[in-house]
Amino acid sequence: RRENWGSPLEAIAEGFLQILAKFPDTALVLPLHRNPTVREPLQRILGNHDRIFLTEPLDYAQLVGAIAACHFVLTDSGGLQEEAPSLGKPVLVLRETTERPEAIAAGTARLVGTESHSILNAASELLSQPNLYQRIATAINPFGDGHASERILEQVIRFLKP
Repeated sequence: RRENWGSPLEAIAEGFLQILAKFPDTALVLPLHRNPTVREPLQRILGNHDRIFLTEPLDYAQLVGAIAACHFVLTDSGGLQEEAPSLGKPVLVLRETTERPEAIAAGTARLVGTESHSILNAASELLSQPNLYQRIATAINPFGDGHASERILEQVIRFLKP
């Protein structure tokens, strides 16, 4: 997000470092945006950490696999605010506002902002409070249950049957 360029992006990166310092059994996978305005500060701040894996952008199948394998998602992406709850993953939204307020209202996502201490606090809660994690991970997804294509197929078959 453009609103996160500059000092907000640097604060986000610092928040990531603070999470890893506090939780030594935690790693971070970070697909980098192609825009050099985003890539450069993240590579500079995070690139030499042994538990941070900076990758090129992921294709959809890789992205879904990464989300499925992770514990939770930290993002400023609107799309990931929809995808992660479908896979039972809590979302920490690294923005001051979101165009997906239904995720916040449903409890599948938390609006954290870009301050490093806020990011650390929210991640710490998910990493150290299993009941909170479970409540967010199992909240009803406001974007669907992941079975829409199955229901559509059933209706198409029903419609096409003589």
